[in-house]
Amino acid sequence: MTGKTSTTTLLDRYLLGGLELPNRVVMAPMTRVRAAAGGFATPSMAAYYAQRATAGLIVTEGVQPSLVGQSNPGTPGLYTEQEASWRPVTDAVHANGGRIFAQIMHGGRVSHPDTAGLRPVGPSAVAAVGEVFTPAGPRPAPVPRALDLSEVPEQARSYSEAARRAVDAGFDGVELHGANGYLISQFLSSNANLRTDSYGGPIAHRIRFAVEAVAAAVDTVGAARTAIRLSPGGTFWGVEETEAPELYAALLAELARFDLSYVHLEATAEEEVLVGLRRAWPGSLVMNPVVPMGPKQTDRTAADHWLGLGADLISFGRAFLANPDLVERLRTGLPLAPADPATYYQGGDAGYLTYPAYQYTA
Repeated sequence: MTGKTSTTTLLDRYLLGGLELPNRVVMAPMTRVRAAAGGFATPSMAAYYAQRATAGLIVTEGVQPSLVGQSNPGTPGLYTEQEASWRPVTDAVHANGGRIFAQIMHGGRVSHPDTAGLRPVGPSAVAAVGEVFTPAGPRPAPVPRALDLSEVPEQARSYSEAARRAVDAGFDGVELHGANGYLISQFLSSNANLRTDSYGGPIAHRIRFAVEAVAAAVDTVGAARTAIRLSPGGTFWGVEETEAPELYAALLAELARFDLSYVHLEATAEEEVLVGLRRAWPGSLVMNPVVPMGPKQTDRTAADHWLGLGADLISFGRAFLANPDLVERLRTGLPLAPADPATYYQGGDAGYLTYPAYQYTA
């Protein structure tokens, strides 16, 4: 670990690989479905992220690394000439003094043919639990096509190919989405992954896809530009993980061979388990102290608690939606504005660019 002391505060500087962060506040990745047709980033997206550039680090919404990896309608990609559309986004964030990673998200089985025009793929032919978003509204999650053994490495490499495009577009690095029931998480799962080959079954096999995806990204853009997000024990989209503490201890032990930028953990397991993983991970740790989309939102108390438990950086999700000046509000103790859930995914600039900085009154 670097930059960690017993009196660490949220507003202290932190050296993250080659990036000097002015504070330890991370904007968590959040799907906002505002991309243009074809998965292109837009001027509004550039404005949205630039408004929040006072964060120590911004992690974008999930960006699909391939058409078959697209989970939701209206999400951006990094697998075609989309790359050029991201340059104004990264330029705007950097012009405002910020730092930004792209989150690379392959949805795996959490998709629908109506969204991408392709049958979703997964480690096994097991449908996700629940309804997925489609252009025509929610639909039951379909049974994915199980990837053939020869196809699995190609899907792992798709993360590294997107990572190369991201860095070429000006991103400071990438975070692989290994959490929340999407493709990497599906391979880690004991009920979404029923494979009997070298990618399924025992823990050593179930972690293989995640390790190969990370290794490919490291080979392509370097370890200092590569990170991963994980949700130990999470049950998103119906995934289950037997022996979750052992599973993630084994995964982190393998990932420790790389000097990654960071590991990003969600509070999806008991605190004792998460603290154990913190101790097991030798590098920088970003902690999201609440379950994504759960009843609680990250606040200063939760952030300070996890800094005290050894986290290096704290990610804030929904608080950043309605508070583009979140860092200043945390610094001065100003109240946080509430976000309107009706605008999370509706598209357009309302509820996206329309939240103001704190308005002082005489």
